[in-house]
Amino acid sequence: MLSRPMLTVHEVADLLKMKETTVRGWINDGSLRAVKFGRDWRVAQKDLEAFVEARTNRPTDESG
Repeated sequence: MLSRPMLTVHEVADLLKMKETTVRGWINDGSLRAVKFGRDWRVAQKDLEAFVEARTNRPTDESG
C-alpha cells in the first residue's frame, strides 16, 4: 500500500506557491505524474519531489 498519503492539486499548489491551474497544466501535459480518482487528481510525494528535482538549476551537493 501507500506509505504516504497522496497530495491533492490544491496541496501541491500550496506547497509550491503556485496556482492550481498551473499544477493542472503540468499534469495535463505530462510534466507532473499524477493519478486520477474520479474527477480529482492526486500526486505522490515522490513524484512531486522528482518533478522539482528535475527542474533545479544545479545538482545537489551530496558531499555534505
